[in-house]
Amino acid sequence: MMARLLSVNVGLPREIPWRGQTVRTSVWKCPVEGKRMVRRLNIEGDAQGDLSSHGGEHRAVFVYQIDSYKYWQDELHRTDFTFGQFGENFTVEGLPDTEVCVGDQYRIGGALFEVTQPRVTCYRVGIRMNEPRMPRLLVSHGRPGFYFRVLQEGEVQAGDEIIKVAAGPEGVSITEINGLLYLPGHPREKLERALRIPALPAGWRSSFQSLLQGEQSGGAITGEAGPTSGISLPALPGFRPLRVVRITHETDHAVSLELESADSRPLAVALPGQFVVVRLRTKPEVPTLLRSYSLCGPPSTERYRLGIKKESRGAASAYLNTQVKVGDLLDVSSPSGRFVLRAGNRPVVLLSAGIGVTPVLAMLHSLAAGSSMRTVWWLRGVANGSEDPFAKEVRLLLSGIPHSRAYVRYSRPLPEDKLGLHFDAPGRLDLAALEHLGVSRESDFYLCGPKAFLSDFTAGLASWGVASDRVYTEIFGSGKSETFGIVGATVRSPHPPPGVPGKGPRISFARSSLDVSWDPAFNSLLEFAEACDVPVRWACRSGVCHLCETALIAGAVDYDPSPLESPADGNLLTCCSRPRGDVVIDL
Repeated sequence: MMARLLSVNVGLPREIPWRGQTVRTSVWKCPVEGKRMVRRLNIEGDAQGDLSSHGGEHRAVFVYQIDSYKYWQDELHRTDFTFGQFGENFTVEGLPDTEVCVGDQYRIGGALFEVTQPRVTCYRVGIRMNEPRMPRLLVSHGRPGFYFRVLQEGEVQAGDEIIKVAAGPEGVSITEINGLLYLPGHPREKLERALRIPALPAGWRSSFQSLLQGEQSGGAITGEAGPTSGISLPALPGFRPLRVVRITHETDHAVSLELESADSRPLAVALPGQFVVVRLRTKPEVPTLLRSYSLCGPPSTERYRLGIKKESRGAASAYLNTQVKVGDLLDVSSPSGRFVLRAGNRPVVLLSAGIGVTPVLAMLHSLAAGSSMRTVWWLRGVANGSEDPFAKEVRLLLSGIPHSRAYVRYSRPLPEDKLGLHFDAPGRLDLAALEHLGVSRESDFYLCGPKAFLSDFTAGLASWGVASDRVYTEIFGSGKSETFGIVGATVRSPHPPPGVPGKGPRISFARSSLDVSWDPAFNSLLEFAEACDVPVRWACRSGVCHLCETALIAGAVDYDPSPLESPADGNLLTCCSRPRGDVVIDL
């Protein structure tokens, strides 16, 4: 059957109210008559509302099939559909997702197009359809639709014949690509086939590379089409008592605590860069405190080491710096976190400021223990020697790595800090220093430090041309929300939800230092976190994309609906989970 263009649909961004917030979206598309010019980034009269997750050269034109219209009319028992209903630019007859392959090329009217990727599942199509399950249904039923890249600009109009002029290499269909990312099972041979397709965009390529790395290492991997996908690392939820066996005062304001099992059971394996949560009761009359601390010692199943800076208003850090003694027991979780050293041959840049040294120190220990032949850069910014814990230890570790270089800046050096011995230059560490030193843009960059430090360096590395999938960051405390399309949101400190306190299980948001009771009026832990202004990440809100996946430090959850693919052991999806009892979450 001849494929043809049934309707050309366009729409400009609009702001709509949704769940007490404002969403900017162009998902509402309307049919237009006559010829329309298709340009490299969109169609005449069309625009994308959220360029962080939509639009761009590889997502210029969205295509959906009339056969899928008929399918959803039957499935949803609806008869109110009009062209553009699914946010598509082209409504077409033919071109089923099961047959169209990434890299296929089609001529329509005066324009030439190339198939690049399936639709990235998004909550906004659920708003347009007045069906919150829609992002999930599009994926689980194998009818996502796909995007065109514009190879040759030209005019198109409804009724134009769609002519296939070239077949994509590897012959991987839209349905296969979609399922390979979002559904269980990520066979190595299929991932390798997908990665051989030149038309596949960088975000999907990065996700598949992470998935392939997981298949090769035997680890569980989940992710979404974008730079945030990566390794999902196993952990065992819950706390256990560990005994303090050594305390070292690294500086006047920081200590390291070494902990061993209190019952002779081996400790869970920690990957370099991970953290644990410590549960404290500093006084009988005060609430329990939960704090996250990075592990900073060598890999071990016998001993953990924590580096803890005493903060001016930190009740937990003050207690751990001044009150804890050798022999004391501390409640400690299993290691968690995705900020971990990746395998490979690329140069490694360990970049830290302040007490952000701790997770990258664990990475340095791992590299030194393995006699790594990778080029290793140790780049550090700190006020002065009195605030530079582990400095001697770092120099010793670097001496055991053949291809290592260090560069340290003190912004406020003390008289006893010797230039050339303790530090390499005065001032703050910045991107210009990396350029001057000749750090390769092809390195893997691991950054940890204050929020401003991370913000400046991640933006600087991006402008410098470093690929986003080679930059890994860790921040102490709560991060920032990722809520695509939400505009005008006010950033507030985490707080209990408004109204009468709930009477359900205790929900502890570890990074936000918030402990509140669950209210079953909320549909999910994501909705509960939003009501508390706890920073969260999400995109589909229906158990598909795994953007909301985070570590479950303690407790258990139930899912409704069940995720299309389960999160890694020790993790949860906040968007579709509810607490089974008390839980501690890494948010």
